[in-house]
Amino acid sequence: MALQALQSSGVAFRKILSHFPEELSLAFAYGSGVYRQAGPSANQKNAMLDFVFTVDDPVAWHSKNLKKNWNHYSFLKVLGPKTITIVQNNYGAGVYYNPLVVCDGRLVKYGVISTSVLIEDLLNWNTLYIAGRLQKPVKIVAMNENVSLRSALDKNLKSAVTTAFLMLPESFSEEDLFIEIAGLSYSDKSPEGQFTQLMTLPKTLQQQINHIVDPPGRNRDVEETLLQVAHDPDCGDVVRRGLSAIVRPCSMKQSIKGIFTGGVKKSVIYSSLKLQKMWKGWLRKTS
Repeated sequence: MALQALQSSGVAFRKILSHFPEELSLAFAYGSGVYRQAGPSANQKNAMLDFVFTVDDPVAWHSKNLKKNWNHYSFLKVLGPKTITIVQNNYGAGVYYNPLVVCDGRLVKYGVISTSVLIEDLLNWNTLYIAGRLQKPVKIVAMNENVSLRSALDKNLKSAVTTAFLMLPESFSEEDLFIEIAGLSYSDKSPEGQFTQLMTLPKTLQQQINHIVDPPGRNRDVEETLLQVAHDPDCGDVVRRGLSAIVRPCSMKQSIKGIFTGGVKKSVIYSSLKLQKMWKGWLRKTS
């Protein structure tokens, strides 16, 4: 029964994909529309489907998509695919979202990101926006044979495992690491082991840790700072602060960008739907 449901959802996702230009290096679905959420009132069938489309040439892709799906875009569509791509690449997290789109009777939100921008985020955690999403359960709907992209996807997961391990106490359960760790290579929390792991973290996270630990004016190199952090009992807390420094400003910019890419009306509707979902979740916890 579960296998049939999985196969059925895969067919449905690919059918939705047929409404868009085919030139995708990666397409994945995520969220409550893909994976059943906890709670008796969770309705997977009526939940909005969230997609991310990765494209090698955003200008060409948006040009074709504007011809097929003109009504998906906000007022920015009148400025053409080049302007849309500039907004996509240069603001927020490098993603252009079209929310509240109806495809095959399902409510859909899809984001478009350049393949090169995604690879950079997967390797270096520049924003951790889509890289962070790909550390959680997702349903891969389409993927081409881009070796660099596949390698970056693997590196992102390994970085997530390393980072999670640095933030955990010496004793932890399998449940604590269920998603983050698959094949732990270190069994103790020694400074030497932590330093080795810190040195393998994505570049942007290393730089944020260096900025947090190194006082202004000292200008130590990153390796020296990471060696100090490796011997710090609060190593995990420093890593968390580094992650927060990456994620928080990017999420705020992407939210502001959504007003322009989705349009004011759609943004208000989408925000109200999110608030309703949060409210229902809070009620379930307190009841």
